[in-house]
Amino acid sequence: MAICTGTRFFIPVSSNLSKPNPNPTFRKNPHSRTAKFTCSTSTTQAQLAKQDLLSHIADQDRGLKTQKDPAKRLSIIEAIDALAVLGRDTVTTTTDSLSATWRLLWTTEKEQLFIIEKAYLFGTQTGDVLQVIDVDKKVLNNVITFPPDGAFFVRSNIEIASSQRVNFRFTSAVLRGKNWEIPLPPFGQGWFESVYIDDEIRVVKDIRGDYLVVDRAPYSWKE
Repeated sequence: MAICTGTRFFIPVSSNLSKPNPNPTFRKNPHSRTAKFTCSTSTTQAQLAKQDLLSHIADQDRGLKTQKDPAKRLSIIEAIDALAVLGRDTVTTTTDSLSATWRLLWTTEKEQLFIIEKAYLFGTQTGDVLQVIDVDKKVLNNVITFPPDGAFFVRSNIEIASSQRVNFRFTSAVLRGKNWEIPLPPFGQGWFESVYIDDEIRVVKDIRGDYLVVDRAPYSWKE
């Protein structure tokens, strides 16, 4: 079976899993062979759909180019919807699946894209844009990094609402430099649905109708 599990992501300012047959010599029940075929087909479909999505967003500069190309945006959303169909009966809100440091690959969120594009106006550049989730602690940090030492992050409380939906409420915000930080007032609440998750990526739809594709970062971000 494919692992097809997977915010409103930020604010203004990134597998194949197959199970061996536990009894490969058993052949009396013809439905067993049918089930095995269905599982394999499901896994293959998920992998093909994921690769299709990743190929669509690979050259989109995290979504900056997509803003000027409505046809491309539509094709990417169609690829997301294809993954969502494959993941509709899965649970994507468990600790094992959702808790991670996630790194932005592509989004439609205008606030995120504005910061990514315009950071140079403030004498810096945007590094990784992250979402750090801990389901057990019921917390989420939305993070925009400004290498080598800067970061803007918003802390949120989260609550699991369903098998794929998470409610969130912002609680505080901080703009941080190397030797300084400025607290900012928190604002906003809503929900997001992780419509697909596997060992590599997560795909999200949110309360505003925005889309997000992230992968599992090769590091864990800490405040």
